[in-house]
Amino acid sequence: MSAGALAVEHVGKRFVTPQGTVTAVEDVSFSVKKGEFVSIIGPSGCGKSTLFAIIGGLLDQYEGRVLVDGHTVDGAHHDIGMVFQEESTFPWRTTIENIAFPLEVAGMPKKERLEKAVHFLELVGLTDFAHRYPSELSGGMRQRTAMARTLAFEPKILLMDEPFAALDEQTRLLLGDQVLRIWRELNQTTLLITHNITEAVQLSDRVLVMTYRPGRLKREVPIDLPRPRSSEVVGSVAFGQLVGQIWKDLREEASRGMKATEGGRND
Repeated sequence: MSAGALAVEHVGKRFVTPQGTVTAVEDVSFSVKKGEFVSIIGPSGCGKSTLFAIIGGLLDQYEGRVLVDGHTVDGAHHDIGMVFQEESTFPWRTTIENIAFPLEVAGMPKKERLEKAVHFLELVGLTDFAHRYPSELSGGMRQRTAMARTLAFEPKILLMDEPFAALDEQTRLLLGDQVLRIWRELNQTTLLITHNITEAVQLSDRVLVMTYRPGRLKREVPIDLPRPRSSEVVGSVAFGQLVGQIWKDLREEASRGMKATEGGRND
């Protein structure tokens, strides 16, 4: 397992609540190779975001271990960059200043960090918006800014937790094209947490399907669609077959979740 760029080995996490102990994630193991794009998908309440937080070093006191290049991760790790669903740009900074922020914190000289920020500004296609503030940008542009800011300090592994969940479907598909272009240019090892099957199939080399709580890995689905890949592939028969295959598993787990909720347990 630990031979990959990222390895998750027998990870589990329990939370103590007033209603008792809840097992959010149980015995999850997988690895991601260098330059691979892997998505994790599952129903609400399956522990996707808990797993994301563990891998990113935001949660402790869990079972198992997480490794980067064979070395155990304990807490936040400089080789792991994270992009979140929530709005995370700084409203008082322009686009280029947002992107340069982590380099500024790291103590990089101003001239050097701005040159680097320009490079990542170009990479995400926002050169014409360098001096705009977040309030002047669309939701998709703000998320591209957040992605560029994370990529600016050149993490070995990029974690994304539902980064486009707040956007409409057309914008998500077009941003998927941008993500694939960036991923290809940087050869960036990427792990995406999502509930959107179309997005997972469009972007990924593999899709890992999780069960309803406790979250375990139910199935691994190889996405054998040719690359380079764009949103045009969404209309193909092969794409539809993969979406249908994953939806079958996801529907089973979502149904389990609905029954559990109707039975009075928290989702």
